[in-house]
Order: sequence, then structure tokens, then C-alpha cells
Amino acid sequence: MKISQQLEIPEEEIQLSYVRASGPGGQNVNKVATAVQLRFDAANSPSLPDDVRARLLKLAGHRATDDGVIVIESKTARSQIRNRELALSRFRDLVRQAERKPRRRIPTAPSAAARKRQKEQKRHQSRKKRERRWSPQDE
Repeated sequence: MKISQQLEIPEEEIQLSYVRASGPGGQNVNKVATAVQLRFDAANSPSLPDDVRARLLKLAGHRATDDGVIVIESKTARSQIRNRELALSRFRDLVRQAERKPRRRIPTAPSAAARKRQKEQKRHQSRKKRERRWSPQDE
């Protein structure tokens, strides 16, 4: 399966199994295994670079098991073929997202003008609160 120009995952590493699904399908729900469960062993995959593997497992979240196997289920469509396409598409999108390196955040400091505005707003707020306070002279 081609993920991008740099990354390709062999079909043998992806395991697809079919199970009966609840949801749409009418009487077929009770007879045909339309739901698809995709399994990919990301922790032991030789086709993934280490940095992509780490990001993929982190992005997978609850879809990843403790052993590093990513499980994606699809049961929204009525047909097995469509559910298979949806599961593979979700998997491809997840790997593409993991392939992108996150941009490093460059910390910034407020400008002098911004600090001046903050101080002025603080002074204004303080004055407003001070004028609202009760004092014995008011009576």
C-alpha cells in the first residue's frame, strides 16, 4: 500500500478480518460479515522509520494496543467492500499524518508596545475597582 512517495507498506503487514456488524444492512446484518477490522503491527513493522513509528503510535491513541498493534474498525457501510475501503483509507490517513514532522515552536515574547498596553489596561481596571469600593466618606 503506497502511503506517500517516500513510504510504502507491504500488503502482507496489514491483516484484515471480517465480522458481523450491528447497524445498517437490514436482514443482511444477521447473515453477512460486513464489518472490517484492520490490524497493523506498528511496533514490529520493518517498513516504518523509527520517528514515524513513534508518532504513529502516539496518534493512534486508544486504537493502539499495549503491544503496538493498531486496530481500525469500520462498520458504517452496508457492504464489506466499502467498509474495507473506509478502513484502509483511515489507516492511510493516520500514517500520512504521522509521517509529517511537527514544526518546532519558536517561543516569542510580547513586544514593548504590548507590554505597555497590558500595563495600561491593568491600571485602568485597578482604578475602576478602586472607585467601586465602599468607604465611610460615602455616607
